[in-house]
Amino acid sequence: MDRLDALGIFIRVVEAGSFSAVAKERGMSQSAISKAVAGLEDRLGVKLLTRTTRSLALTPNGQTYFETMRRLVGDMAEADAHLKAGDALLSGTLKIAASVGFGRIILTPLIDQFLTDHPGLTIDLNLNDGFINLVEQGVDVAIRLGALSDSSLIARSIGKTHRALIASRAYVKRHPELLWPISRPDHLRQHRCVIYTGQNNPSDWDFVSPDGSPITVHVTGTLQTNSSEVIRTACLAGMGICYSPLWLFDNEIKSGEVEILLEDWPKIEIGINAVMPHHRRDSAKVRRFIDFLASHLRKVRA
Repeated sequence: MDRLDALGIFIRVVEAGSFSAVAKERGMSQSAISKAVAGLEDRLGVKLLTRTTRSLALTPNGQTYFETMRRLVGDMAEADAHLKAGDALLSGTLKIAASVGFGRIILTPLIDQFLTDHPGLTIDLNLNDGFINLVEQGVDVAIRLGALSDSSLIARSIGKTHRALIASRAYVKRHPELLWPISRPDHLRQHRCVIYTGQNNPSDWDFVSPDGSPITVHVTGTLQTNSSEVIRTACLAGMGICYSPLWLFDNEIKSGEVEILLEDWPKIEIGINAVMPHHRRDSAKVRRFIDFLASHLRKVRA
C-alpha cells in the first residue's frame, strides 16, 4: 500500500473513530486497516494513535500530523480533480446529508439538475431525520433546517421557508363536530394534532399574532413522530393537524387537498442552512453545490 492510501485510511480512522467503520467503508478487513496505520507509524517513527479495546485517541504528535495531512490530502484530491476534468468541471464523489422529507421533495430534483451540469460527479445522498456526526460519517455538506446548535462546523444560510398550520380535507370531514374555522391558535386545544418530536418542546407550538405578540399553545394528539414523512402521510390521511414547512405540502396546497389554517397570521420563518466540516470549506465541489442550492432555493415555497 502506498503512502497516500495509508494517509487516507489514517485520516478516515480518526474521523470515524473506528477501524471497523473504515474497513466497512473500503471493503477491506479490519486487520488490513490496522496494518496500514501501523505501517504509517513505522515509516514516521512516531506513535500516532493510542488504542484500547474500546476506543482510540490521537497522541500529541498524531493530532498535529492529522490536522496537517487532512488539509493536504484534501487539497491534493481537489487539484487532481481539476487537472483530470478541467477547471470548469467537477469529478469524484460529493457526500450530502439532509432530512428525509427535504431530501426527497426539494433536494433530489435539484441534484438531478446539478448532476446534468456536472456529469463527472457522483453524489452520495444520506437521508436521515435524526442527528448524524458529519465528520464521523465522512459527509461533505449537510442541509439543515431551523436554528443551529453551536458547533465547530461551518454554516452558511442558503434560503428560508415558513412553518404553517396544515389540515387536510380528510381531517375536516372526519371531525365536523369540532370547532371550525380555526381563527386563533388556542382553538387547537380542541383538535387532534400530529406532533413532530425532532425539536425541543415538540408539543408547544409557537405563533406570532397579527399585532406581533408571541403566543405558545400546548397541543395534544394520538400520534407523535420524529419523521417528516410520517407527519405528511398522517396529515393527508386525516389523523390530525400538523405544523410543518410549507414545501412539505406544496402540491397538495395547490390542489386544495389541504388548507393552510390561520392564513392571516404571520408565519414562523425557518432558515435553510448548508453545514460543513472545516476541512471541506475550500472544496470546489462543496462550494459550487452550495452556490447552486442558494440560487435555486429562492424558489422554495415561502
